[in-house]
Amino acid sequence: MIKFNRLKGLSVLACLISTCQLQAQERIAPAYPLITHNPNFSIWSNTDELNKSTTTHWTGADHSLLGMISVDGKVYRFLGKEETRYKTILAAADETPYTMSYTETQPDANWTSQNYKTATWKSGQAPIGDDEKNVKTLWKSDNIWVRRNFTIQNPASINELLLKLNHDDNVEVYLNGSKVYETTGWTNSFTYLPLNKSLLKTGVNTIAIHLANTAGGRYLDFGLVDKQKDASGETQLAKQTKVDITATSTTYAFTAGNVDLELKFTSPLLLNDLKLLSRPVSYITYAVKANDGKQHAVKVLLGASSDIAVYQPAQQVIAQRYDKGTLSVLKVGTVDQPVLQKGADDMRIDWGYFYVAAPKNTGATQFITKGADAVAAFKKGTNVSSATKGKSLSLNTVIPFGTVGSKQVERFVELGYDEIFAIQYFNTNLRPWWNAGGNETIDGQLTSAANEYTTVMQKCTDMDKEVYATALKSGGTEYAHLCVLAYRQSIAAHTLVKSPDGEILWLSKENNSGGFINTVDVTYPSAPLYLIYNPELMKGMLTGIFYFSESGKYPHPWAAHDLGTYPKANGQTYGEPMPVEESGNMIILVAAITKAQGNTDYAKKHWKTLTTWVDYLVKDGLDPKTQLCTDDFAGHLARNANLSVKAIVGIGCYAQLAEQLGEQETAKKYRAIAESMVPKWIEMADAGDHYALTFDNKNTWSQKYNLVWDKVLDLNLFPQKVYDTETKYYLTKINKFGIPLDSRKTYTKNDWIAWTATFAPQKEQFDALIKPLYVHALETPSRVPLNDFYDSETGIRENFKGRSVVGGFYMKVLADKLHSK
Repeated sequence: MIKFNRLKGLSVLACLISTCQLQAQERIAPAYPLITHNPNFSIWSNTDELNKSTTTHWTGADHSLLGMISVDGKVYRFLGKEETRYKTILAAADETPYTMSYTETQPDANWTSQNYKTATWKSGQAPIGDDEKNVKTLWKSDNIWVRRNFTIQNPASINELLLKLNHDDNVEVYLNGSKVYETTGWTNSFTYLPLNKSLLKTGVNTIAIHLANTAGGRYLDFGLVDKQKDASGETQLAKQTKVDITATSTTYAFTAGNVDLELKFTSPLLLNDLKLLSRPVSYITYAVKANDGKQHAVKVLLGASSDIAVYQPAQQVIAQRYDKGTLSVLKVGTVDQPVLQKGADDMRIDWGYFYVAAPKNTGATQFITKGADAVAAFKKGTNVSSATKGKSLSLNTVIPFGTVGSKQVERFVELGYDEIFAIQYFNTNLRPWWNAGGNETIDGQLTSAANEYTTVMQKCTDMDKEVYATALKSGGTEYAHLCVLAYRQSIAAHTLVKSPDGEILWLSKENNSGGFINTVDVTYPSAPLYLIYNPELMKGMLTGIFYFSESGKYPHPWAAHDLGTYPKANGQTYGEPMPVEESGNMIILVAAITKAQGNTDYAKKHWKTLTTWVDYLVKDGLDPKTQLCTDDFAGHLARNANLSVKAIVGIGCYAQLAEQLGEQETAKKYRAIAESMVPKWIEMADAGDHYALTFDNKNTWSQKYNLVWDKVLDLNLFPQKVYDTETKYYLTKINKFGIPLDSRKTYTKNDWIAWTATFAPQKEQFDALIKPLYVHALETPSRVPLNDFYDSETGIRENFKGRSVVGGFYMKVLADKLHSK
């Protein structure tokens, strides 16, 4: 459990059951998990105060949840931000088709002027880009110049002029010859940029844009809008007084005039209960009471955007309200329903249906409006659906609390998502685990969740206490803080399905680093969390990779890198193999499963494949040739000492498995091979006061995080001197936000630091290595779900966010658990 005061001076018991109140601007997380189930249904707040920003999907796209409370008729906002009302001046293509002039040849210097002649330019419809399915005009070159003329009758009537722009990538924008915007980079949705309306003329006007492609895709759509004044009356901000994060919940407290509100988001991700883990339903709990000893009329609004069910806000949706038993239900989904038709990294689900459900016995009313109309309807009390088809609708739930005094009154609503089909697995569409047989309904899940609310919340509380107390015991308060932050994020980067053979598949999405599904070197760092709380899920992270090889679909003598691009697991889509990396990972993780479960069933089932992979490691693992490792962002590397460690440890794990299987001769053979490699490794890597990054350059160094399994699995291959020497050297390299990954650059990976810290010989060394990770979580300028790849000096994100690999923070807990057996 994480508190604002960071738990200083509190007893362990107090840490578990008390709440501290300090200033709301203090940070306890880089981003706050609200609704967390899988890569498609994952909503976060990226500011320390819940009402200071629009809530987003982990990718950063708006997935707006809006919360308002009315106290005696006075309205306060406590969650998210109201949708801004815009009036279209010049329609973008998401509203109305339009034609523009364009050229892919460098034009004359005065191409931005209003009088420029475009006789030699081409004409095309918007949007432009390189994705044939989503654009009207194809553009595949490095540069394009675009002009669009339009007429304005009365510029003075415009309230606030904004450019509505969606671009990929670098863009320059001119209005009537004046440069009004320029940026490097790209967007994944429309942004609204203020312009000086005095640049507009009565009559014909011109927008001219230059777009340059430097990497990835190409795209352009644009228009102009007028930001409207809010005619619904003033909305004040509720004052946030505290926030707590536990493994399964994020809880806020607010003061709204004479009423206090506690708001709790709970996603029941219980790793030891697959029924609850897979149920795609989260709770939002509201508890209100008067703070002045008097009686007050209270009601609360939840507005949930239909954008939660789309890839892009321009997609049309259909919404409806209906009753189901004891529940009132709102449902929304896209008109097109393109089930499992595409896979990508920066993608949101646009099939299936999003639901908001409320118990009818609370008197809750539900209705649907355009997004910008929700607040006005709440203020006026007009709880009637005014829109059921369109774009960016608001699914509104009004919860009446009646007259509230000093006794707390509690209500809850449910948010759910039915993906219909969740994963395509070797060309077979799989339903989510909770409906694997196709006999369940989302209405049934919502009803069960409502009926079991009290029981489920208690189970979550018990899990919260267990996770925190266990991490606290292993590593102290700062380490426990990190583990709690990692819990929901890691889980929500996976999807649980059942294979056609009835096996568990716990499939990750490689969030913000390619979008691959079931990437082995993402599974590897994520593993500790699942080995601790449910090794069956750990198997579910490996089973698909085994199937890929054992079915003959992947014919190489090493393990595959991935199974495709999420959500399509039809075979590897990463550009090249990582032979030593992935083969070592798979063998090590099977050994870890065997130790965690105390039986060899899984290893025995896949023994032939493991033998093929270990023989590859024996042949090429000690002194690896030029190839990628899991840190592929650093590029190819030959003679990688840390990769060599992985091979040696992998061979040692295979020998340990052989012994556990009763194959004594095989165990002796491979144990001898691993042992013979260690002195060779030491000789090749020895750089005096440390061990080198590569065997051929003693002026380098790197974290040897792969060594941790030698300790955790009691292989006892490497002498203690290696750990002592490396740890002592690492402590000389600590920057504000951690030790660098290696000597090449200042960037680092916090999951690997957690592993490196775990094999530190002394607790003080562990603490010294972990503390900068804690500081990073609280101070990084990058406000995204836990980022694992960042600059160790500045704390700024290099790449990656919302990834499952932060499950690796639990390595110290895993080590302690396995050694306590």
